[in-house]
Amino acid sequence: MSTPQSQKAKKTIYFSILGSFGLAAVKWFAGFFGNSFALIADAIESTSDIFASILVLLGIKYSERPADKTHPYGHGRIEPLITFIVVIFLVISATIIAHTSIINIQTPHDLPKPWTLIVLGLIIIWKEISYQVVMRRAKLLNSSSLKADAWHHRSDAITSIAAFIGISMALLLGDGYQSADDWAALFASVFILYNCYRIFRPALGEIMDEHLYEEMVDLIKEKSLDVKGIMDTEKCFVRKNGMFFLVDIHAIVPAEFNVKEGHDIAHRLKDYLIEQMPEISNVFVHIEPFNTQVYETRTND
Repeated sequence: MSTPQSQKAKKTIYFSILGSFGLAAVKWFAGFFGNSFALIADAIESTSDIFASILVLLGIKYSERPADKTHPYGHGRIEPLITFIVVIFLVISATIIAHTSIINIQTPHDLPKPWTLIVLGLIIIWKEISYQVVMRRAKLLNSSSLKADAWHHRSDAITSIAAFIGISMALLLGDGYQSADDWAALFASVFILYNCYRIFRPALGEIMDEHLYEEMVDLIKEKSLDVKGIMDTEKCFVRKNGMFFLVDIHAIVPAEFNVKEGHDIAHRLKDYLIEQMPEISNVFVHIEPFNTQVYETRTND
């Protein structure tokens, strides 16, 4: 089922695909006719961005599927899996760039054309704007795959900056320094690999249900006390499922409550938390009877 969050995410991905497609074409043209191997390496990275963004788009569309018999929690876990694939694309891009750079360093070639610096300057500005737009939307929607896509833009900007520096050095220093832009591309490939880890680590934590949401847990416990009948909360666990969160919480109620009263208050708590925190898709409430001795022991500790 399509949600406002997924619609916004898809629009963001369309923006990424169109931007990467246009920039890849410009880089291939400028790199070939401007005699810049760093720009060609940059074009390789942008081309991989297109396929990675398409994968993210497919993943978001798949995550929209409603819960079913075999996937009772929905299909949101496709997001970190897509993130892993995007990381693989980045690793492959970095490897190709590094390999090409090493070969070009050992191969004599002409100096790059000065006008390639103008092209790179415009590319750097656009890719940084793209990174900011996509990352802002990724944080708003709690999307790990969108964050990975945003880092594609940042990595692209970094390779472009490295190419700009390398070409500038080659042009300023002249003969004997033609390979400066190739060294720049090699450096950029190492930085891309570092970014791969930064993208991969949070997605791994997400798929392993790593506890990463302490602030959210505190807010949930605080808001739970607004529900009439909730005396306190005990355990509270949060895990991410796509762009939303699943919550397991133990709520303490008066011991004299009967089963129906406990059932009703659990539903009120669930509805209230989802209403107050739209990023939560479901809440599983376990009702605990108030125990004076246990409560006093816990508060004294």
